[in-house]
Amino acid sequence: MAMIGEKWSIQVLFELRNGPVRFNELRRILTPVTQRMLSSSLRTLERNGLITRTVHPTVPPQVDYSLTAAGTDLNTAIHQIALWTETHGPAIAAARADYQKCEVSRVSA
Repeated sequence: MAMIGEKWSIQVLFELRNGPVRFNELRRILTPVTQRMLSSSLRTLERNGLITRTVHPTVPPQVDYSLTAAGTDLNTAIHQIALWTETHGPAIAAARADYQKCEVSRVSA
């Protein structure tokens, strides 16, 4: 969980779902991510086998990133969690409101 818990990793995985994306395009899409933070996130994802980095022999060199099979599987799981959140979000919000009312009552008593 720690490898994907970092703020930008999930968003990078999401943006790569439709195929390879170049670094600068990711940076534009993920504004306000800094170049340093994006580079760090990409290195971590690559080190963990979730994305691949391809350098094209052009001048200047072009680099793009794409999902590995493991990254694609993780993206599917993340999508399921997002759907679960959408489905259960209202009930969670109601439970939090009820809990807050109980806390206020308990403190007041």
